[in-house]
Amino acid sequence: MNVRSHVSMVFHLDKCIGCHTCSVACKNIWTDREGAEYMWWNNVETKPGTGFPVQWENQEKYKGGWKLDGKKLKLKSQSKTGHWFSLFYNPNQPGLDEYYEPWTYKYQDLFDAPAGDDQPTAIPVSKITGQPIDIKAGPNWDDDLSGSTIYAKNDPNFGELTDQEKEQLLEIENIAMMYLPRICNHCTNPSCVAACPSGAIYKRGEDGIVLINQDKCRGWRACVAACPYKKIYYNWKTGKSEKCILCYPRLETGQAPACFHSCVGRIRYMGVILYDADRIEDSMKVEDHDLVESQRSLILNPFDADVIAAAKLNGITPETIEAAQHSPVYKYVMEWKLALPLHIEYRTAPMLFYVPPLLPVMGRVENGIYNHTVDEFFSGLGKARMTLDYLSNLFSAGNKEIITYSVRKMLAVRYYRRFREVADFNHDRVKEILAAADCTPEQADAIYEMTSLPTVEERFVLAPMQREMAIEPTMDPEVCKSCTGFGTVNPPARGN
Repeated sequence: MNVRSHVSMVFHLDKCIGCHTCSVACKNIWTDREGAEYMWWNNVETKPGTGFPVQWENQEKYKGGWKLDGKKLKLKSQSKTGHWFSLFYNPNQPGLDEYYEPWTYKYQDLFDAPAGDDQPTAIPVSKITGQPIDIKAGPNWDDDLSGSTIYAKNDPNFGELTDQEKEQLLEIENIAMMYLPRICNHCTNPSCVAACPSGAIYKRGEDGIVLINQDKCRGWRACVAACPYKKIYYNWKTGKSEKCILCYPRLETGQAPACFHSCVGRIRYMGVILYDADRIEDSMKVEDHDLVESQRSLILNPFDADVIAAAKLNGITPETIEAAQHSPVYKYVMEWKLALPLHIEYRTAPMLFYVPPLLPVMGRVENGIYNHTVDEFFSGLGKARMTLDYLSNLFSAGNKEIITYSVRKMLAVRYYRRFREVADFNHDRVKEILAAADCTPEQADAIYEMTSLPTVEERFVLAPMQREMAIEPTMDPEVCKSCTGFGTVNPPARGN
């Protein structure tokens, strides 16, 4: 048993309000410079929708992630030797059209326009060519457009849904949608690391954060093609690849990343988990239906004496072990089994988990009448406007049982709290609902408190690492912005 520690995350989608505060916070700190205009290390998508870049989930097109070939895992994008043939041309990479051409406005025209009867306007111009541009796409171009025949109808997750389920999702008058915030998943089996010909991408041993060494990166962009989540970007100014660094300078002092800290809905949780590094590859070799449970089997009980002993032998500090014991991620993923990985079928073992949204799950109107009774409690899930088949395609590789378990437990907690506060139905019925959802009153209270009433210290449980020498203290902060890993494009000279 090779015990490692990993900083992992949970996003509670039932709390996300789609405000994009997280995206703006990240943009202002990390990608506000030339060459990074189109990069959104954090973005919020509307589902159903095509996402950013367009149809990033369509791996028939992009060939991202891993595939199970017999008893071996192989990259979809390339072979070990085949990458040499795609160094200068890779048809699996998204082009600028799949993202968007970044633009600004000729604001000076507002001041220099001659006097006239018309209000002057600032014409949009491309930040790449400097020429006027007709804006047709953006990072959240399909925001709140779940009923759109352009965006929602082309969602790759519609593959296995029936025509009736598709129609149910696309009814404009009964529209159902959800927000999906995305950052780099900092996977435990990252395909980007395996695909990099120069070895520039690596995982930090102490916390599992995936970084890119800017000194080693040659801009071949094999990582862009290999990442199934399309969370690695090419900087056209520096000729290097860049990605989310999970604000590791903040983590090293025990602070949450900027997107976590700024989250208005408080949907984001972060904590340490312990996992068995020896079983990573084997855990991703099972069938799609079993991938969620297989990944859960990687995560170790931080209270187990053998796990603690093995962790200390690997140099994991007592502070980190204590953080793992109080981790909200462990509770959501392992104890309560509410949080699930996004597209686990890509076999990268992502370390970002999502609590699926409840939405108005009971809310279909028939013959103009909205009718629901507690007697039909769980049977109403079959009428959910955001269908369980769709959610299972997102979060459980099509395994409907796993997504149903999560949603049933969330519903049970909601009705248990309603009983506690309002008491408008029978106590015995509440006990039946909790039992059917594999939930106890004590667990229901714990879920409610972590979901609705958590303090900052409960949402972010981190052990400060104090890596004072990770970045030179004398280095210019503007230079540090492009350091997506250790090293710089033009490292400063060091004195003796």
